[in-house]
Amino acid sequence: MKIVFMGTPDFAVPCLESIVNAGHNVVGVFTQPDKPKGRGYTLTPPPVKVKAEQYDIPVYQPAKLRDGEAYEILKKLNPDCIVVVAYGKILPEDILNLPPFGCINVHASLLPKYRGAAPIQWSVINGETESGVTTMYMDAGLDTGDMIMKKSCPIDENMTAGQLHDKLSEMGAQLIVETLAAVENGTAKREKQDDNLSCYSPMLDKTLCKIDWTKSNLEIHNKVRGLNPWPVAASSLNGKRVKIFSTKLNSDSGAPGEVISLSPLTVACGQGSVVLLELQLEGKKRMDAAAFLNGHSLRVFDKFE
Repeated sequence: MKIVFMGTPDFAVPCLESIVNAGHNVVGVFTQPDKPKGRGYTLTPPPVKVKAEQYDIPVYQPAKLRDGEAYEILKKLNPDCIVVVAYGKILPEDILNLPPFGCINVHASLLPKYRGAAPIQWSVINGETESGVTTMYMDAGLDTGDMIMKKSCPIDENMTAGQLHDKLSEMGAQLIVETLAAVENGTAKREKQDDNLSCYSPMLDKTLCKIDWTKSNLEIHNKVRGLNPWPVAASSLNGKRVKIFSTKLNSDSGAPGEVISLSPLTVACGQGSVVLLELQLEGKKRMDAAAFLNGHSLRVFDKFE
């Protein structure tokens, strides 16, 4: 099939690779504009653009999709299908209706659960034990289109959002090839979503980072996993911000936020406690708990707030 691919971050790259490797003719890639990054604010291309250029696929980076310019480009490219994976822009109706085989999205959840921008992270934060990817025909709603195929995977109790991201990215790459084959040969099924089973996963921001130590150890552990690698759960210790990257559940108890053991470094929660495994004090490097304790005079009964 002649395909236009729309995607931006690392998550979308394996999907683009698998579509090319399956022999489809990718006639164009749409991705977000380059953005300044790092301390020097160097203009940096999105990962999908980098990959597309390696394949010598024409890249388009429109700031808007609703001014007609993107539609005219797509009309000239004349794709059979548009594949959208974490593009970051909402497609207007004229684009949705353009390709004869429709616009197909790869979404990182088992729809209709976790519609929205951050399904991977919220699945972990909420303590789900299963996640997966769904392919669907796009419509005017937010992740509301008819589903085509699904693949599921378990979420281990210590799996981080970053680890789940990588797992689902590879699963999505497999599923989109299977989906395109079914769409092309006419065997693709359409399953309506049950809106009553849906939930929304809003975009993450740094206001979510602060740990409430009165919560249970499981809630705190899930939050730490779900915010790793970004924006990272955090607390305050002796007036300084500490990022907490990984923890382990523990049954010992004490006053919420209190250090109840140094071997291993254990902090009490509203119910149970967590062992801190990786931390980063503001202005310092990320390190394991043993290295952290070597460089800081922490005592039992000191308190994280």
